[in-house]
Amino acid sequence: MRVLISGASIAGPMAAYWLSRAGHSVTVIERASGPRTTGGHAVDLFTPALNILDRMGVLSEVLARETGTTSGIFFAPGLKRPLEADIERFVHAISERHVEIMRDDLSAILTAATGNDVEYLFGDTITAVSPDTGEVSFDHAPPRTFDVIVGADGVHSNVRRLVFGAEEQYSSFLGANLAVFSLPKVLGLDRRIIAYLDVGRLAATYSARHLRDARALFLFRTENQPEYDRHDVPAQKNLLRAAFDGLDSQVDLWLEELENSDAFYFDAITQLSLETWSRGRVTLVGDAGYCPGAVVGGSTSLAIVGAYVLAGELTQAGNSYSRAFPAAEREMLAYVQGSRSLARHTARILVPANKTQVWALVHGTRLVSRLPVRLARAAARFSNQGLRLADSMKLKNYP
Repeated sequence: MRVLISGASIAGPMAAYWLSRAGHSVTVIERASGPRTTGGHAVDLFTPALNILDRMGVLSEVLARETGTTSGIFFAPGLKRPLEADIERFVHAISERHVEIMRDDLSAILTAATGNDVEYLFGDTITAVSPDTGEVSFDHAPPRTFDVIVGADGVHSNVRRLVFGAEEQYSSFLGANLAVFSLPKVLGLDRRIIAYLDVGRLAATYSARHLRDARALFLFRTENQPEYDRHDVPAQKNLLRAAFDGLDSQVDLWLEELENSDAFYFDAITQLSLETWSRGRVTLVGDAGYCPGAVVGGSTSLAIVGAYVLAGELTQAGNSYSRAFPAAEREMLAYVQGSRSLARHTARILVPANKTQVWALVHGTRLVSRLPVRLARAAARFSNQGLRLADSMKLKNYP
């Protein structure tokens, strides 16, 4: 079976690995000119995703590149002294197994795992696709026909736009915006994150043991989704500066590095809700199909599991996409819906709307970081927000 996958970040290489292992001819197309090497921002991998990476034989490489963040120092209005929090204790309450890794490091590991079995077309993009016949046109490469086309090209998916229509039909704003950029590693960031919190905004910096630079992460609340050109980086930087004006002199120093940064990312945190992720020979996986919300919904682990399930259901269905696509959606639906609910809740917590919510976040963090791990896990298990959602996902063993 000839398979085309659009997107070479996380879900794309993951699906490519398992589909090529099943004997299919797989091509991955990526708009970027080559694999991303800037490090990206940190992402979380929970038990199901780590189990899949273990089955692939790449878990040791992932562990070697983990950020190693174990603690945090939080500054907030009203605190006489900074809050020191045990991040490791908190994440262990959420999941039995957890690894934090830079997104592009993970992408490089997954891409390398596909070896020479997968064809990669960098610097190109799909311009037209027929869900009925599988005919695909490209910006540069000549047209080709595929048996299955997989959109794994992120929340602003080109494949979804071509086949399902404009993003605005399926996207909802979660009330927060995200920015990440690189800056010099001048603070004592060994295994810890430093954060400044106020009403409607949070600024933090962290790094990884193997990185020579650091990342600055910004979350800020707006009533409506900001209107800006996704390709106008100077305008995005101005929005970020305005949102964090006067938060703290230390944060001002971070923002001064905006013009020197090797990497910059800015986007509204949105959630996708499609009635189906497939149409004809085309299906969507990861953020392209069911993004719960960047940073707040565990989307990276969700993408890894989704790509594994899609490849497995295709194999189990004897490569019948008409049977495999609905089966994959049924398998993933509860996990996706739970992730959406968790993301909406997390967005409200991480970017508090008033002083009362700031107080609740600070003191809640202090409480969890002091609880014994077993008690914290018990509290998370009984939470109606599904904090242990990831560990509830049971993986099938596909042929």
